[in-house]
Parts: sequence; structure tokens; C-alpha cells
Amino acid sequence: MTSLTTKELAFIEDEIRAEQITAKTLNWCASQCSDLEFATRLEQMAEEHQLRVADLSQYFNQAGNPQ
Repeated sequence: MTSLTTKELAFIEDEIRAEQITAKTLNWCASQCSDLEFATRLEQMAEEHQLRVADLSQYFNQAGNPQ
């Protein structure tokens, strides 16, 4: 695997944080929602963002730069 530059690693870290914030926000919105169908969709979207966090974290860790 090619080594990543400090700038590239910083971009990955920023994206991980953004995905985490998005997932937390969507979960909060779902908890405030009275429409069950809409709340479920928000929770699904939050889960998709959590999966992105896992994927990005795995890539970040494979680069030999643990968070």
C-alpha cells in the first residue's frame, strides 16, 4: 500500500469526523420524529454513515496510522 501524506491522512480524519457527526445528527432527528416510517428511514441513513466511518477507519488504520 502506498504511504499517505500527512495532508491526505488529515482529510481522511476530517471525513471520519463528518460522517460521525452526520450519523449522530440523523439518529437524534429520528428520536425526535413522530412518524415511524420517517424515523426508520433516518435510522437507516445513520447506519449507512456509521458503515462509512468503519470503512474509512479501516483504511486509515491499514495506512499504518491508527486514530
